[in-house]
Amino acid sequence: MDDTALPLTRDMVTVLAIAGFTMVMFLFERIRADVVALVVLVLLGLTGLVEPEALFGGFSGNAVISIMATMVLGAGLDRTGALNRLAGWLLRRSHGDEKRLMLLTTGIAGINSAFMQNPSVMALYMPVAARLSSRTGLPLPKLLLPIAAAILMGGGLTMVGNSPLILLNDLLVAANANLPSGAATLEPLQMFRPLPIGLVLLAASLAYFHYVGSKKLPDEDAKGVTPGRTQSYFAQAYGIEGDVFELEVTDDSPLAGMSIGEIELLPGVPMLLALKSGEEARLSPAADARLQSGSVLGVMGPHQLVTDFAQSQFLRVGPRLRHFADLFNPARAGISEAVVPATSRYIGHSAGQLQLRRRYGIYLLAINRGKEVIRDNVRDVALRAGDMLVFHSVWTDLAQIAATREVAIITDYPKSKQRPHKLKIALAIFVVAMLLALSSRLPVSIALMTGVAGMLIAGVIDIDEAYQAINWKTVFLMACLIPLGWAMDSSGAAAWLAGHTVERLPSGTPPWLLQVLVALGTTAMSLVISHVGATIVVVPLAINLALATGGDPTAFALTVALSASNNFMTASNPVVSMVAGPAGYTSRDLWRIGGPLSLCYCAITVVMVNVLF
Repeated sequence: MDDTALPLTRDMVTVLAIAGFTMVMFLFERIRADVVALVVLVLLGLTGLVEPEALFGGFSGNAVISIMATMVLGAGLDRTGALNRLAGWLLRRSHGDEKRLMLLTTGIAGINSAFMQNPSVMALYMPVAARLSSRTGLPLPKLLLPIAAAILMGGGLTMVGNSPLILLNDLLVAANANLPSGAATLEPLQMFRPLPIGLVLLAASLAYFHYVGSKKLPDEDAKGVTPGRTQSYFAQAYGIEGDVFELEVTDDSPLAGMSIGEIELLPGVPMLLALKSGEEARLSPAADARLQSGSVLGVMGPHQLVTDFAQSQFLRVGPRLRHFADLFNPARAGISEAVVPATSRYIGHSAGQLQLRRRYGIYLLAINRGKEVIRDNVRDVALRAGDMLVFHSVWTDLAQIAATREVAIITDYPKSKQRPHKLKIALAIFVVAMLLALSSRLPVSIALMTGVAGMLIAGVIDIDEAYQAINWKTVFLMACLIPLGWAMDSSGAAAWLAGHTVERLPSGTPPWLLQVLVALGTTAMSLVISHVGATIVVVPLAINLALATGGDPTAFALTVALSASNNFMTASNPVVSMVAGPAGYTSRDLWRIGGPLSLCYCAITVVMVNVLF
């Protein structure tokens, strides 16, 4: 192929100019990426490079619909607190061993990312990582980057694991319209076609951080308090520490017949956070609520204090949370801080007089007054303006007292409704959706939207929450840039670039070496124009390079889609950007740790793609 066989036309020049404009705008970030994408869409329409009836086809494409569906499915699982339960399971299985905890957490995060959008998985694992950090003392920077890397690697397990792979099938189908005569039709890849590649990538990530990367990660904990780090924060600030235990009242216990208020006056009593009498279980029981034989107390405190109290009062310590697992789910309840403003009607009244537990289900743990932290008989202390109150409550109850404006809540807490009782049905719907996606009879977008419809009907998530779960910036970015890929292909610009690239290569260059160059080039471009933009621009070019050199177009295109997520070094990757701030990673940290991993990713991708194709 040479430039005489394929002359440079006005349409080619226009498309290449628009692509160059896109890269420059993404590089300097003077305008938001989604706005740039919208401008690109308008330019493609004004120049006539894409037909008007096809211009907005990206919004209804399978790729965009699939991404929207995975976002909603992920939000549905989040509402059930599935991953907070997972955090407890990880702690039990790791048995306090740091390396085992790292392997379990990162491995399961990588597997989760095979079925959900990478940023969504990272968002769900942020509080999980924070909780693990506060419970084990393991610094947050030691956890977040390995989890992020495993999520990025695990995204290659399926064709719905990340945006580039979801886009790939649409780009392959679109490329068929411009294939040269005699070329074989490109077929969409099945759901688990990249599974072997994803498994090797995920294993490489786990091995890297197990043997090498963990030594490079910062040892100091991240500065600043994140919402999930409340346990360690409140332990340092107020001396509120320990785990949650269940204590069952036996027939011989002197507590039978006593009220919560009377029990709180006993020496050595832990914090009484919950009570189950009969079939009713609730947090922050009222002071006059009485215990009976068979009642279960949910208490918080150091293990030795709780054990001593249980022995002295003939209480049975439960081996794990059975009755209060849902109530103590961090997605549903936790510790918070509130300030008493000068205009509050609570000033001069004690928590006991205000009946915070009875009226709002709020348990007052401590009062921070100036430099003094009051913990003893705290419910009898008259409140003053400026007091910092430490609460334990269900988040929905906290929202109720916040609405009164008598206290100002300063802790970031989940405002959305949590539905832990819907966990089993949410998991069942998710599994059915994945099984449908495995079927070659249905497009992945229809299978995933079936899961969304199921969650809406079952009440796992409501329609307003579904709308909120969709990252419309990502949707617009992808839908507006997809026509640019079509224009690169249909105008002949991709073929022209491929021809000139091949002309400048040494004679007899093997296709695998060209794949290495494609992988490295896609990685470099993803640092500039995001993984979505790199996929849309480079896939048509890679297909034409394969055709020009006798390579497999599908293999080249898959190399691009995988390499577009090969960015562990900069915040242009949405997953990395999510962890850089909370963990306090510097640019130097990311390049020093992520650089070698990125080279390993590139080598594995090229080798495994050639093995499979």
